[in-house]
Amino acid sequence: MKLTYWGHSCFLVETASHRLVIDPFLTGAAPVKAGDVACDYILLSHGHDDHLGSALEISRRTGATILGNFELTEYLGAKGAKVDSLNPGGAIRTPFGRVKLTLAHHSSSIMDAQGQPIYLGTPCGLLIEADGQRLYHAGDTALFLDMQLIGRGGLDAALLPIGDRFTMGPDDAVEALDLLKPKVAVPMHYNTWPPIAQDPAAFARAAAARGHAVKVLAPGQSLAL
Repeated sequence: MKLTYWGHSCFLVETASHRLVIDPFLTGAAPVKAGDVACDYILLSHGHDDHLGSALEISRRTGATILGNFELTEYLGAKGAKVDSLNPGGAIRTPFGRVKLTLAHHSSSIMDAQGQPIYLGTPCGLLIEADGQRLYHAGDTALFLDMQLIGRGGLDAALLPIGDRFTMGPDDAVEALDLLKPKVAVPMHYNTWPPIAQDPAAFARAAAARGHAVKVLAPGQSLAL
């Protein structure tokens, strides 16, 4: 499995047989444009614009299946996307492996044309199993004690938000590593805008002091698991 960071909370996951894109919010810092993305599946943690991103456009163009919570996928399916639904605690088998939605403590909505929020289901984390690897994308979340259950089966990598304000900050992300115990962690959801500015190197040092390995990826950089 190969993991490539595309900025904010977006990652390309390349398995032996398929290409998965998680939360395709492709900002100016992203090394690819939505029109150039080729993938088989799009995995969504929740419905906020900075995670939903270009999912609808990419699915319509490529035929990629969008996986996510029921309300979110129903909303996107009605707009012409190819979708498959599940909800927290549920898992599905796919041609590349298995995807399970986990808890995440956050919110999930999008604004309509009148500026009113449309509820898009429960925010989630994503537990992906493929090629004998287990990858956890936490989505946008606060720290929660049940992370220890997510890590109980072993994690090859954990992708954790560190931006604070809307998600865990660096201190809580280190606490999350104590619960998850992944082989390596990658920080995400930081420095996209000033309110979530953080120093990922400082987070890596704090994690190392507690015995955790952290790999900081710049947009476009990859990590082989």
